[in-house]
Amino acid sequence: MNFEKLEKSIGYTFKDKNLLKKALTHTSFAYENKLESNEKLEFLGDSILEYISSKYIYNNYKKLKEGEMTKVRAEVVCEDSLYKVAKSHNFSDFILVGKSEANSGGNFKPAILADSIEATIAAIYFDGGLEEAEKFIINNLKTAIEESTKHVGMKDHKTVLQEKLQVHGDICIKYTVIKETGPDHDKTFTVKVEADGKELAIGEGRTKKNAEMDAAGKALEKFAKGDGPKL
Repeated sequence: MNFEKLEKSIGYTFKDKNLLKKALTHTSFAYENKLESNEKLEFLGDSILEYISSKYIYNNYKKLKEGEMTKVRAEVVCEDSLYKVAKSHNFSDFILVGKSEANSGGNFKPAILADSIEATIAAIYFDGGLEEAEKFIINNLKTAIEESTKHVGMKDHKTVLQEKLQVHGDICIKYTVIKETGPDHDKTFTVKVEADGKELAIGEGRTKKNAEMDAAGKALEKFAKGDGPKL
């Protein structure tokens, strides 16, 4: 497989192409072809990712408290965040999965793609050193870190909505999934939030939790504009 397009996208050209191939080799493919999988690279890449992201947050966001820095890192160094990085570079076109895994859309699964990012970080480290690995991490995560720092320490939308409605007495807030679209590995959930049976808003997200949060946020926007239902 020619990885030139991927290397151009991630901004790093490997001297040892076998390192990149190993980083993209899922256990299912490795088992079928008697190769080494990316699991050990993933293990190391996870540690490098934690270290580099921690250092970046520490150096660039001096006003954050220790607990807030931890929350930012946890939000950014997670499967969903790394999956987005993989999608941005079309890793699904290059990930090597076994036949049965391929039949179930394995090269599009968030967990497999997120793991391949961690493995690639370790591969870059071995091929070009820590500085190159750091460059890749920061280039791909600095925007997500910046966004996370904007709301760290703030209460989430569901909590704020519940507190807002509590002033009206004992109100029952209910979140209901009304639609699911897309394949299992890339679903979009649509959720409706109600208060005592009255619809407040509808939200969407890649997980039920994110869809609920989106719905709560839209409900709060309606109340702020005076468009919310009378309770």
